[in-house]
Amino acid sequence: MTKTTPPRPLDVEALFPELAAHRGTTTRLHPRPGRPGVSESSVGGPMLWPADEPWPVCTETHGRGRGQRPEGIRRRREVLAAAYAREPYEGLTEEELRLVEDLEREHLVPGASENDPLPMIGLAQLYARDVPDLPAGPGGADLLQVFWCPFDAHRPTGYSMLLHLRWRRAAEVVDVLTSPPQPEVVGYEGYVPEPCALHPEQVVTYPFVGLLPEDLCARIDAWEEGLEEAAEEQEDEADPVAYQYDLSIPPGWRAGGYASWHKTDPYPMDCSTCTTSMALLLTVDTSEWDGGSGSWTPVEDQGLSPHPAALPTGVVVGNHGELNVFTCPADPGHPPRWSVQ
Repeated sequence: MTKTTPPRPLDVEALFPELAAHRGTTTRLHPRPGRPGVSESSVGGPMLWPADEPWPVCTETHGRGRGQRPEGIRRRREVLAAAYAREPYEGLTEEELRLVEDLEREHLVPGASENDPLPMIGLAQLYARDVPDLPAGPGGADLLQVFWCPFDAHRPTGYSMLLHLRWRRAAEVVDVLTSPPQPEVVGYEGYVPEPCALHPEQVVTYPFVGLLPEDLCARIDAWEEGLEEAAEEQEDEADPVAYQYDLSIPPGWRAGGYASWHKTDPYPMDCSTCTTSMALLLTVDTSEWDGGSGSWTPVEDQGLSPHPAALPTGVVVGNHGELNVFTCPADPGHPPRWSVQ
C-alpha cells in the first residue's frame, strides 16, 4: 500500500527564502491496520525479541491491580468499528450497547502489589531499512523497539508515562519469543495499540516556528495575520494556509525531523548523560490528521472520514495529543527523553 502526501498549498521557501537553510526531512510512517510479522516494521505488531532475553517490565511503585483488560479493549473497538461501517449509521444496537458496557468494566487483579514486575506493552518496532530518517542506533544496531507502561503513574509528577527503548542488530536474533507476557489490566485504553503495518514516506519538513530566528518568526506571524484579515474581509469560511498546520511539520507518526511544541513553549531537550542537545527520534501521534492539518491527508485517504480513518492505531497520547521522543546524537545508547504535546 502506498501513502502519498499531497504537494504543499504553496512554496514556503519562495515566500521565505531563509527557510532553505532550515529544510529537513522526516519519514511519515503511515500506520494502517494490518497483520505485520516480526520481520516487519510495525505499530502494535509482534516484536523480534530473543526467546532467552527478559521482556521489559515496569518496576516503579504504582497501582497496577485495577483497570481494563487489553482483550476487552480490542473487542470493544471491533464492535464500534463494525457499527460505524454500517450504512446508514444508526448507532449501536441494544445488544451491542450491553456488550460495550460490559467490555468497559474495570477488573481487579487479585493479589497484585504496587511493585510487581509489570510487563510493558510493545508499541512499535522500526527497521532502519524501512525508515530513512531513523537516526543510527548504537553499535551498528538496525532495529529500534519501543515499549511503554500502560499506566500514567510515574515520576516525576506521579502522573507521567514511562517508555523503554531497545536497540538491537536484527540478524543476531535467532530464536524469537512467540508468546510475550502481557499486562492483565491497563490503566488507560490509549496505551493498547492495534496491529498496524507501516507505509513509510519521506517528506520535507521545517522547524516549529517558535524555534526559527526571531526576525523570520515575526515575518511569518505577520504573513499569517495578513491572510487571516483577508479571509475575514472576503467572508471566506475556509481556514487560510498556516505555517504550523500546512507547511512545516506533518501530523501523524513520524521518525526524525522536527518536534512540534504547540502545547507548551519550547524547552531544552539536552541529554541527561552528556548534556548534548538531543534530536527527535520518533513522534507518536493520536491522529494521522485532523481538521487543522487536513492538507496533509494522504492522496489515497482523501474523502474518508477522519473518524475512524485517521485513528488507525487506537493509541491516544495525553489529551489526544502527540508524544515526541528524543535521542542523543552523540551516543544513541544514552537514555531518551520525551515530551507530550
